[in-house]
Amino acid sequence: MNTYRLLRPLLFTLNPETAHDLSLKMLKLAHQTGLSSLAGAKSVTKPCTVMGLEFRNPLGLAAGLDKNGDYIDALADLGFGFIEIGTVTPRPQPGNPKPRLFRLPEHQAIINRMGFNNLGVDHLLKQVQNSRFSGIVGINIGKNADTAIENAREDYLIGLRKSYRAASYITINISSPNTKNLRQLQQGEEIRLLLGALKEEQLKLQAEHGKYTPIAVKIAPDLQDEEIAHIAELLLAFEMDGVIATNTTLARDKVAGHPYAAESGGLSGAPLKDSATRVVAELASRLQGKLPIIAAGGIFSAEDARQKIRAGASLVQIYSGLIYKGPTLIEEILQGF
Repeated sequence: MNTYRLLRPLLFTLNPETAHDLSLKMLKLAHQTGLSSLAGAKSVTKPCTVMGLEFRNPLGLAAGLDKNGDYIDALADLGFGFIEIGTVTPRPQPGNPKPRLFRLPEHQAIINRMGFNNLGVDHLLKQVQNSRFSGIVGINIGKNADTAIENAREDYLIGLRKSYRAASYITINISSPNTKNLRQLQQGEEIRLLLGALKEEQLKLQAEHGKYTPIAVKIAPDLQDEEIAHIAELLLAFEMDGVIATNTTLARDKVAGHPYAAESGGLSGAPLKDSATRVVAELASRLQGKLPIIAAGGIFSAEDARQKIRAGASLVQIYSGLIYKGPTLIEEILQGF
């Protein structure tokens, strides 16, 4: 029974952020009462090794759904091969003013300008410690909104140091459009200095903890080919472990004319599919298999996921597709690999 299909019309009558919080609480209750099977998804095992890690299957949950790690075990019940939590910042912050989340059902899309609202890295790490999930958990880290961009490296280093032992891998989010000036960290000397500092710290932490925690870098879909080429060159030069393509887009051409099209923030969902796949393909041509790609953006079917794999991805992540299609999308995608 597709329980979510029955609940979605009710949830979509609510404010999107309210519906988001309610859905997660319902999922957690289902987990606690042993009713997770009603969500409609089943675990599928399709093992793969990426970034030196053993994944149960190649389908993951993208960051943003569970910002604080409060729902890891409940989300794991849905059958994901890995779960990425965050984006988390060194200090708690409320994020941007509400309203900051908008549905565009006609386009199967979402616009958000959440602004890294979270309870801080210390809270998230307690949740990871208390989780019973034994699978792959990625921790997505960012900078606080009130940290000057010239000091951003220190925020990422704090996040890396604190998350290093608990995380299966760590994602460096330098591509959210909802924190002022953040995306400039993808450019020129900024990214070179950031990656250099992160790699140096990663090797220190490896020696300190006797554990190697891979680092992936999450990039935007709005980059030009020459910018992608530059990033790919630096990812290889600094021996990063993976790249996630992509974050949300600032483009509005696919939703032009919609009442919410003028809302600021990142657009996700079906309209992002082609641009995200383009970035995956361009990265793949530049990286030549030397660095794995995790694909995200516009995955609403098994064929969408296969398209990302054909473009050069090793793993895929979903978020907006889960909001519109529910947990059965997980099983559909995994059965289609």
